[in-house]
Amino acid sequence: MDIKLTITDRDGNTHTVDAPTDMNLNVMEIVRMYELAPEGTIGICGGMAMCASCQCYVLNDVPLPDRNDDEEAMLSEAFNVKDNSRLGCQIHITPEIDGLAIELAPEA
Repeated sequence: MDIKLTITDRDGNTHTVDAPTDMNLNVMEIVRMYELAPEGTIGICGGMAMCASCQCYVLNDVPLPDRNDDEEAMLSEAFNVKDNSRLGCQIHITPEIDGLAIELAPEA
């Protein structure tokens, strides 16, 4: 089953994309799949919560799992962090996040 995500890229363009829930993907991988950020500017650590290149801002009230310790630690060191910041690599594509709207944070 696919869900819909709305992703605003770093140029301010909004994209509504389909994301499969059966492939164990995360938001960062969807951004890369649809090439919504230049190669080498997102997911630099490969999705290990070791960089903040996939930081995004959650724009709506879709329920997400709480940040884990690794995500909290990385966001505490990142630039441009807001109250609604999350690491895209830590938001897994599940049916529960259908309709999620995010904006990619500026490059650090």
